Amino acid sequence: MMNLSNCYSLYLIVLGSLLPNLSLLSGADPTDGFTEIPLTEANFLLHRPYDIPLEERYSYESGVHKMWVYADDKPLALVQGLDYCSGVWQFEGNAFVPNGTSGATIVQIHRAAHGNTTMLLRIYNGEMRYYVYELVDATNLYDKWFRVNLIHNVDGGMVTVFINGVQKFETHDHGPGDLHFKCGVYGAPSDISYYMESRWKDIKIYKK
Repeated sequence: MMNLSNCYSLYLIVLGSLLPNLSLLSGADPTDGFTEIPLTEANFLLHRPYDIPLEERYSYESGVHKMWVYADDKPLALVQGLDYCSGVWQFEGNAFVPNGTSGATIVQIHRAAHGNTTMLLRIYNGEMRYYVYELVDATNLYDKWFRVNLIHNVDGGMVTVFINGVQKFETHDHGPGDLHFKCGVYGAPSDISYYMESRWKDIKIYKK
């Protein structure tokens, strides 16, 4: 397994307020100034319900990771990976959520000083929300590929969300910890569809 820093990782799961930055809205890419961290297959650690074979909840074809779960699935099996704990880190990936999937977490920053997660982005009826609270993107995101960038400034205590290269949301984090990014599909505690699916491709990690 790669050990590229003191602590960082990427997991692939089977499973604030709007603060615009004019320089980013004017056409700059959110990855500008960051260095891409090389990823290998060892960095893609798969979770699944513990009683179901992986191939019944995950497929990989033509560069696309497809993950799906059902509302009555058992809890996920856990795996161990590399974490980040300081500095400025960024997750990037292109996501696809089919119409009908609702109440599903598709990307998150796991762990925090206060609570189990620093950031959850969920799809409800085609809209993206921060947990169940603030609206991140009111665009109908169903049945189309969209680019997600999460920037976590651990030392500054801030998380910024970009959708298709446009800053949509920024919020304080929940304190430092041994943190890692996750993407995939994971049902929310309530108000979820029975079948939930997301697809991901072009997944990258950056560090500043």
